[in-house]
Amino acid sequence: MGREIKVGMADLNVCVSPDSIITLGLGSCVGIAIRDPVKKIGGLAHIMLPDSTTIRNNTNIPKFADTGIEELVRQVVRRGADRGRLVAKIAGGAQMFGFSSKSEMVRVGERNVEATKKKLAQLRIPILAEDTGKNFGRTVIFYPETGDFVIRAVGKAEYKI
Repeated sequence: MGREIKVGMADLNVCVSPDSIITLGLGSCVGIAIRDPVKKIGGLAHIMLPDSTTIRNNTNIPKFADTGIEELVRQVVRRGADRGRLVAKIAGGAQMFGFSSKSEMVRVGERNVEATKKKLAQLRIPILAEDTGKNFGRTVIFYPETGDFVIRAVGKAEYKI
């Protein structure tokens, strides 16, 4: 068993088996795990918002789905992954408020998931599994060795996708 590397909010990191990557507190945020299953190199991004173009002078690349996913791919490939073999799993994007609304401000989780799927499709990276939406937060641990994306949520049994 290797090290467990922490990824904060609006952050990303890359690791090689046997290490794993964990991020806490995915509410409306989305965790994107990308991996090369042959080289067992992977990475995890914790994105907060869907689109970097809505904020001027942004310097936090991992904060947004559009820029964070591109940077994650760049870093995984730089570590030795084959760009053509990359696959993804995603989790998060919850509706953390107890009411329904069509307001863009309230739909952050849903918009994050949509932006994540759009960017992965543009990059031609297939999503093998997802656990998104619903109304609860998640902590995720990603294992590049196996591709397991372990999901923990308060009051629920741990599971993997």
